[in-house]
Amino acid sequence: MKDIPKGMLAGLAATIVLSLLMVMKAMMGLMPQLDLPKMLAGMMGSPDKPLIGWIVHFAIGIVGYGIAIAALDAKLPGTSRVGHGVMLGVIGWLIMMLVLMPMVGAGLFGMNMGIMASMMTLVLHLVFGAVLGWVYGRSVASRDVSNSRAHV
Repeated sequence: MKDIPKGMLAGLAATIVLSLLMVMKAMMGLMPQLDLPKMLAGMMGSPDKPLIGWIVHFAIGIVGYGIAIAALDAKLPGTSRVGHGVMLGVIGWLIMMLVLMPMVGAGLFGMNMGIMASMMTLVLHLVFGAVLGWVYGRSVASRDVSNSRAHV
């Protein structure tokens, strides 16, 4: 559990990348109805306060995914940390599709918004997971190298 700060750093990096992609999506006018911060703010009872949604979004990415990658990395199949991050991204996407989307009235897999909602969010979660795993892998690799030098 000593790697939780490294996981949270990876969660921050991945959340920043994801957030930039979400802002770019909004600026291009792609699927304006798919506004995750607004959805999250609405679930918190403040649909007119997207800042609340952004705070929740960053908390999930940093705390939720940060702790998850640190706690589960050694337990997930395979040795690729990028792969582990992608697995966590897919799990998060499934939770979003099966819980969040129905809660906001978008239906299972966001089908009330059309197939593009589930496809776009899947791609975003895959990118998020890859960044999460890559940054986490880089941060713990320095520890792995220093540990192996200590044992020589």
